[in-house]
Amino acid sequence: MKVRHLLRGYEAGNRSFAGADLHSAHLERSTLIGVDFTGANLMGAVFCRSFLTRAVFDRATLNWGDFTFAKLDNSRFVDCDLTKASLNGIFAIASDLSTAKLSGTQLRGANLRGANLRGANLRGANLRGANLRGADLRGADLRWANLCGTRLSGAAIAGACFEGARLEGAWLNGVNWSGADLTGLNLAAAKLSGANLEGSNLRNVNLCEAVLHGVRLREANLSGVNFTGASLEAADLRRTNLSDAILDRANLTQAQLVGSY
Repeated sequence: MKVRHLLRGYEAGNRSFAGADLHSAHLERSTLIGVDFTGANLMGAVFCRSFLTRAVFDRATLNWGDFTFAKLDNSRFVDCDLTKASLNGIFAIASDLSTAKLSGTQLRGANLRGANLRGANLRGANLRGANLRGADLRGADLRWANLCGTRLSGAAIAGACFEGARLEGAWLNGVNWSGADLTGLNLAAAKLSGANLEGSNLRNVNLCEAVLHGVRLREANLSGVNFTGASLEAADLRRTNLSDAILDRANLTQAQLVGSY
C-alpha cells in the first residue's frame, strides 16, 4: 500500500488497515487517531512525532520502526514485534504492550505510566529515565535492560526477570519484590522506601547510597550486600543474613535487627 492511499483513506473515514504492507513507510508527524494496523507489516516504518492515540498494532511487524516522541496513549501493541525499534520519548500512557517483543528496543525517557507490559520481552532494552509508574510488568523479561533512573514506583513486578539489569538511581518506592532472586543487581542510589523485600535473595547486591526508609527485608539474604552510605532508617532487618555485608556510613536509625546474623 502507498502512503498516499493510506492518508486518503483515513481522511475519507477509513480506520482499518489491518494486514496492510507499509514496510519502510514514512508517516512522521501524521495524525492517525484510532487507526487499526492489526497484523500489518510496518517494518522500518517512521512515525516520529505522530499522533496515534487509541491506535491498534496487535500482532503487527514493527521491528526497526521509529516512533520517537509519538503520542500513543491508550494504544494496543499486543504480541507485536518491536525488536530494535526506537521508541525514545514516546507517550504511551495506559497502553497495552502485553507479550510484545521489545528486545533491544530504545525506550529512553518513554512515558509508559500505567501501561500493560505483562509477559513482554524487554531483554536488553534501554529504558533509561523512563516512567513506568503503576505499570504491569508481571512475568516480563528485563534481563540486561538499562533501567537507570527509571520510575517504577507502584509497578507490578512479580515474576519479572531482572538478571543483569542496571537499576542505578531507579525509583522503586513501594514495590513488592518479596521472595525474589535479585542476586548481584546494581541498585546503587536507588529509591526503595516502603518496598517489600521480605524473604528475597539480595546476595552481593549493590545498594550503595540507596534510600531504604521503612523497607521490609525480614528474613532476606543480605550476604555480601554493599550498604555503604545507604539510609536504612526504620528498616525491618529482622532475621536477615548480613554475613559479609558492608555497612560503612549506613544509617540504621530505628532499624529492627533482632535475630539478624
